[in-house]
Amino acid sequence: MKIKIIVEGGGETNLLRSKCREGFRKFFSKAGMEHQKPSVIASGSRRSAFNDFRAAVRGANRDEFILLLVDSEDPITAGSSPWQHLKARDSWNQPSDATDDQVHLMVQCMEAWFLADKDSLAAYYGNNFKQNALPARPDIENIAKDDISNGLKNATRSGVSKGEYSKGRHSFDILAQIDPAKVVAASPHAKRLVDTLRAKAE
Repeated sequence: MKIKIIVEGGGETNLLRSKCREGFRKFFSKAGMEHQKPSVIASGSRRSAFNDFRAAVRGANRDEFILLLVDSEDPITAGSSPWQHLKARDSWNQPSDATDDQVHLMVQCMEAWFLADKDSLAAYYGNNFKQNALPARPDIENIAKDDISNGLKNATRSGVSKGEYSKGRHSFDILAQIDPAKVVAASPHAKRLVDTLRAKAE
């Protein structure tokens, strides 16, 4: 089975999209996909990712598994499926030829995954990284997106050699370094994603 993952991220430049693809590839490889390497497509905006997904699903061969991965942006109502969440939040309808296991969410944003592995964050930024400025709660899916963003900026605001956290310059390098096992342990939706990929790779 050929696996193609269409992700939100990478902006509009070739450099950022390349960094986005590489960050996700390394994360998935460490998550157990080192032999069956998924193809990662960085689509830029959420809407572009959804449009690319719909087109890919329509044109998919029988030996291809197309997966959409986007931020949830907001909390997910208890009992809601990813498609139900995207319908309520973004008015996206599940394509008739797409199944439930073809859509996955980073809750509430990709940066929430970083909080599951603060040791890797500290190693990435080095001296003067203020880890205690990050949100402390372990249930990372329940941390608001703004709280995560503010925490990362406050932790890197002064003294770190790489400068203040930048979603474009830093995020995909960090993604490549964090431990997927820690992310899966802290995020039920990340576990669902990794479990789905492993099952399709068998």
